[in-house]
Amino acid sequence: MPPAIECERIHAGLTVRAIGAAVDFYAHKLGFQHAFTEGDPPNFAGVNLDKVQVFLHQGTPTPSEDSTSVYFIVGGDIDGLYEFHRANGVEVAQEIGDRPYGLRDYIVRDLDGYYLAFGQNLFNAGPPIRIERVPVPVRLEKRLAALLQDLATRKRMTIDSVLEEILLHTNDGVGPHGKATLQYIQELKKKHGIDYDTHASYRFVEE
Repeated sequence: MPPAIECERIHAGLTVRAIGAAVDFYAHKLGFQHAFTEGDPPNFAGVNLDKVQVFLHQGTPTPSEDSTSVYFIVGGDIDGLYEFHRANGVEVAQEIGDRPYGLRDYIVRDLDGYYLAFGQNLFNAGPPIRIERVPVPVRLEKRLAALLQDLATRKRMTIDSVLEEILLHTNDGVGPHGKATLQYIQELKKKHGIDYDTHASYRFVEE
């Protein structure tokens, strides 16, 4: 029996023809962060996508023509990331779409021929859960309601579903939003002029 272990992340390694060109492609075309470069001339480098790091080694690339080299599960706006890659002229090998394996994903090809997949979990995958909905009268502060509408649009959900999602997560003591969504919410707060704090609802007085 193997010992009990935990693995929080992995670091993929890819062999590339030119370190400088590969770092530039991953940083400026794909939106990764340049972490480090070693050697003079460079023969090893690292690029980050949030907590995931990809190591780039100088050498002869050996991409497979029929399989994905690295698969990234991302949070936030997968459609926005897809459009960002397209706008930067990245070769799209598979268009974005909802897959039967529970992910919305797409595949691009890098300078050395490696296929890179970017996917986001589809939480509507699985058998339907039969429920009965009841009307609940809800009135929201105007700016907060506008933020909720924008958030629902971003998530491709109805306002009702977003409220249910928030309530379900709150009941379990966790938040429904990842880092990218939280950043987007901060942008929405500025957009709609929401300048009150978390406990402001206790002081709301209707005009």
